[in-house]
Amino acid sequence: MARRRRRSIDWAVYAMVRLAVCLVQALPVWMALAAAEGIAWLLYCAVPSRRKVAQANVAAAFPDWPPQRRQAVVIGMYRHFVRAVVESVLLSRKLHLHNWRSYLDIQRAQQLPEVLLDARPVLLVTGHFGNWEVGGYVPALLGFHTYAIARVLDNPYLERLVRRLRQSSGQTLIAKKDDFERLTAVMASGGKVATLADQDAGPRGVFVPFFGRPASTHKAVALMALEFDALIVVLGVPRIPRHQGRFASATPANQEICYAVEIEDVIEPREYAGHTDPVGQITQRYTAALERLIRRHPEQYFWVHRRWKHQPRSSHLRQAA
Repeated sequence: MARRRRRSIDWAVYAMVRLAVCLVQALPVWMALAAAEGIAWLLYCAVPSRRKVAQANVAAAFPDWPPQRRQAVVIGMYRHFVRAVVESVLLSRKLHLHNWRSYLDIQRAQQLPEVLLDARPVLLVTGHFGNWEVGGYVPALLGFHTYAIARVLDNPYLERLVRRLRQSSGQTLIAKKDDFERLTAVMASGGKVATLADQDAGPRGVFVPFFGRPASTHKAVALMALEFDALIVVLGVPRIPRHQGRFASATPANQEICYAVEIEDVIEPREYAGHTDPVGQITQRYTAALERLIRRHPEQYFWVHRRWKHQPRSSHLRQAA
């Protein structure tokens, strides 16, 4: 009985999400984005626990900023991420090989095709920053077969929908926890794998500085890079204004969809072969690169995540220092 009730709830949630996707895709762009503004404000007001986490994280990351500026970042974050979800749904149909230049600027990622053409495996590392879903479209649009590590949703109906949307551009999803053999096979064959690397890793993670505070970080990126001799490409996909150069437009600002693909660092694991702690040093380097991206666009980072949930014991603190 409980299982049947759970299945009914899952199906009802799927139906509501599916209806929302259909509505977003059917509405004019300006109307869909206006709805995103309203939803963002509703979430900001209706979920105070998450808002307080975001406010505390921004205050800790930018202690010298005045309260008004920090509050503007939190409000901007809600607006950005709800809009990013809506734009991802829109771009899943609008963005294709012949028009991607109208939506994406890759001036700061011109080495990306060369890296993806390399026979070596590549780890495309980003965080909950900008619009990482749009970032997954880019290599596929350029004709490269890529993979993305993703957590399987508990709702099986919703999982199938999200998987279909995310794989529509040509990338293949690899389950975060249950597909280790497939992941290792992909890396061993020179595959290009995207992953989010900014989540709390618990008490057993490696602690590295992030905005001046030790943050527990997963070791998997550095370990895979060392084991498979894989390049690490740290990149972000921030929203940018469409007001200059080939992005100049007479379209109202609330209808603009424009992102930049920015490579912040390319890490060669061979450089760390002789170091005493290559895992810690590689992890610290890509975390620092993610921090630089976030500092340029702080309102586009997911501050509601408890990134500093676990703190190290004193021995780990000395190691990170």
